[in-house]
Amino acid sequence: MANTPYPQSYYAASANPVPPRPALQEEVQTDVCVIGAGYTGLSSALFLLEAGFSVTVLEAAKVGFGASGRNGGQIVNSYSRDIDVIERTVGPKQAQLLGHMAFEGGRIIRERVAKYNIQCDLKDGGVFAALTAKQMGHLESQKRLWERFGHTQLELMDQKRIREVVDCDQYLGGMLDMSGGHIHPLNLALGEAAAVESLGGKIYEQSPAVRIERGANPVIHTPQGKVRAKFVIVAGNAYLGNLVPELAAKSMPCGTQVITTEPLGEDLARSLLPQDYCVEDCNYLLDYYRLTGDKRLIFGGGVVYGARDPANIEAIIRPKMLKAFPQLKDVKIDYAWTGNFLLTLSRLPQVGRLGDNIYYSQGCSGHGVTYTHLAGKVLAEALRGQAERFDAFAELPHYPFPGGQLLRVPFSALGAWYYSLRDRLGF
Repeated sequence: MANTPYPQSYYAASANPVPPRPALQEEVQTDVCVIGAGYTGLSSALFLLEAGFSVTVLEAAKVGFGASGRNGGQIVNSYSRDIDVIERTVGPKQAQLLGHMAFEGGRIIRERVAKYNIQCDLKDGGVFAALTAKQMGHLESQKRLWERFGHTQLELMDQKRIREVVDCDQYLGGMLDMSGGHIHPLNLALGEAAAVESLGGKIYEQSPAVRIERGANPVIHTPQGKVRAKFVIVAGNAYLGNLVPELAAKSMPCGTQVITTEPLGEDLARSLLPQDYCVEDCNYLLDYYRLTGDKRLIFGGGVVYGARDPANIEAIIRPKMLKAFPQLKDVKIDYAWTGNFLLTLSRLPQVGRLGDNIYYSQGCSGHGVTYTHLAGKVLAEALRGQAERFDAFAELPHYPFPGGQLLRVPFSALGAWYYSLRDRLGF
């Protein structure tokens, strides 16, 4: 069987050492079979193990191979659609539940890091940077909205104040969220996997689920083995393929690109981001960046609908970096990579159950680092019979992309072009 390695990224090159994990080559029995060893699967497995379930995790490649090990590493609260949009869609009662959950994922990450001593360069503080007066107005509204749900670690910043935390003259102002922050995302996933195993959970790598035999006791088949379970959690997101056809029609894999500079040295790194906060701007197709533990700049942005890999990632992202930081014009790029996330038309996650015993969560739409950790807790609650919070997500309406699978990519790209043009023109 082919061995799928990590893509060549800064995260893979700087990952903490871990023992090799075997492929499944036998038949095993378990309470819960989790498909996918990214954040959703690992968070689900940890909460279930802590509740006394036996858990087996199947991973097609390696722990954190997908978006969990390739993302920008930013802890960003809420969802890709904010709570006011949810409230207009589903009404105040459901929005109340979802609103109070919007800030839980970051707390779960910090609890996991502390409880299991995960070494992942965790830093506090995230900045939303406004390029226009309209974006600044949106941040002022967002602050009031988040404070309505008890989230108070927020500071609005004028132009002078934001220059104190990021040496970029593009921004009119911004908002600092001290419960935001950043991590080495692959090391977080690897630490969570070690925590799963410390509680008796089993993780099999290079073991893609190729077929689910549905029924009262589902059987999950891999190329060389099978898992008999009472429950299944499907957590493949953009890397699920067509294993569960019902989940493919209302979502679309998308790619985002990331570059990492050579080490900048303490003085240059500190001049760019003096407090070591992470930053994302407020554009529809946003740019995001932060420093690593060894003082490189990680800079990401752009979306490729349909998740094709661009031929030259550096050519796409480096000009964006230099627009923000022209002082880096002579700095070398050491790593460039792409990773896929799963987009839904509503930009809200899809959560649900197929039959009585197959649960799923997918479609974080670019807000996966925090949401996936919450999703694991919500899925574990549902398996334990506490379904109120699960139902709040499961009842969100979802629709197929216009044009079906054939035309969803050009239609989405056209919509993105329109919104990015509005950003550039300041509308």
